[in-house]
Amino acid sequence: MSGEPILQMTCRDRNRLALQADLLFAHSRGIHNVLCLTGDSVILGDHKEAKGVFDLDSSQLLAAIRLMEKGKDLGDNKLDGAISFCAGAIVTPEANPIEPQLIKFEKKIEAGAEFIQTQAVYDLDNFRRFMDYARQFPAKILAGIILLTSAPMARFMNKNVAGVSVPQELIDEMDAAPKGRKLEKGVEIAGRMIKRIHEEKMCHGVHIMAIGKEELVPDIMSAAGLI
Repeated sequence: MSGEPILQMTCRDRNRLALQADLLFAHSRGIHNVLCLTGDSVILGDHKEAKGVFDLDSSQLLAAIRLMEKGKDLGDNKLDGAISFCAGAIVTPEANPIEPQLIKFEKKIEAGAEFIQTQAVYDLDNFRRFMDYARQFPAKILAGIILLTSAPMARFMNKNVAGVSVPQELIDEMDAAPKGRKLEKGVEIAGRMIKRIHEEKMCHGVHIMAIGKEELVPDIMSAAGLI
């Protein structure tokens, strides 16, 4: 099994000069997939004294990539050759209210997003409703799946991670798992969700986020019946 890396670029941390330099360097090293992120506010992280840059947002970064593909940078300088990227962005289907996210989603598509990765989804009925709307656009959608490792983790995400909402029934299911089997239950839940997404053809793929437990990705795929 082989795969291609997706470079994640966050506008919070760099200005347009650095972002363009990183894109040129990545392209020169054979990286041709990039995920454009505006980035969370620094106050949500562990370096609260840092200063956010936000010279561009994700839509503007997408537009910059498309401009650079035509052989020019944001300063209207001609490049010595052109880059080429499969560029994407993110959306949060479980945001409440959802309308601002839909506006941003359309703006990102218009700016040139070819694929969209979602923030973690746990309510698949709600995700299906989002996909009923999203299918009118040409971008490929990857559902975000974050591996639950414990009920406290789920509660922490509900309280602290923007756009993530773990339903109480999943928290109760994690709580009810025997001691020493919590992680196994999380793998089962993730696999179950991916299996349903796949069988019901909800979207084009999934983005598994097994934070700190990446070695369990094959187990999650096996639980989903995909390997």
